[in-house]
Amino acid sequence: MLKINIIPCLKDNYSYIIYDKISKLVAVIDPSEPEPIEKFISKNYKKIDFILNTHHHLDHVGGNNILKKKYSAKIFGSEIDKERIPAIDILLKENDEFKFGNIIFEIISVPGHTKGHLAFYSKKEGVVFSGDALFSLGCGRIFEGTSGQMFQSIQKLKKLPKKTKIYCGHEYTKNNLKFCKKYDQNNKELVKKEDWINTRMVKKMPTLPVTVQKELQTNIFLRCDNSDIKNNLKMKDYSEELIFEKLRNLKDEF
Repeated sequence: MLKINIIPCLKDNYSYIIYDKISKLVAVIDPSEPEPIEKFISKNYKKIDFILNTHHHLDHVGGNNILKKKYSAKIFGSEIDKERIPAIDILLKENDEFKFGNIIFEIISVPGHTKGHLAFYSKKEGVVFSGDALFSLGCGRIFEGTSGQMFQSIQKLKKLPKKTKIYCGHEYTKNNLKFCKKYDQNNKELVKKEDWINTRMVKKMPTLPVTVQKELQTNIFLRCDNSDIKNNLKMKDYSEELIFEKLRNLKDEF
């Protein structure tokens, strides 16, 4: 059974420390910086067995070197980023598996934000760590890939079982909500979502995890087939992929 600890890092990053209660294994996903990770580990688990990186950006790998040196942890990441992920040990690609005790994580390739971006998905536990590919009410900015690649990546994550819990790399939900409301203003689920977000923010609690089902109802980037959104964009007869591209461009300027 998996225990997931959300660790705030830097300004608005989330790292995750996961613990398998059966095997007693400990892994850190996207250690943005070492200090908050070490503080939590020293009080709880006293060790790190694995470090998993979704992509090579510094705010996701900044703790790699220090944590590996201190805990002798093995670092996993994309084979595409083998020259860009610090101290990487194990190279991963689409459809590979990461075995965490008896828990299997499927490796999903989700390029767009970066060329080698990966997501870690466990069907058994019903969780996906999406890094900067998919956010609550949003998706990642396209830096190295293409809009088409990002659209296809989002489709992969969109098709995961609806109860799957999404753990992403940043606390962007509040700002993403503003964008969704602008172009999907008739969506009543967004009103409910806003109340929920505000309640969490007042309590200084993360707005994560979110489920695939809730994102299908509220995340505009997963709703590119919606007629209201198409009409708002004056793109009634355009494909979902072109709607996605338009929305991503608008979000970049938002």
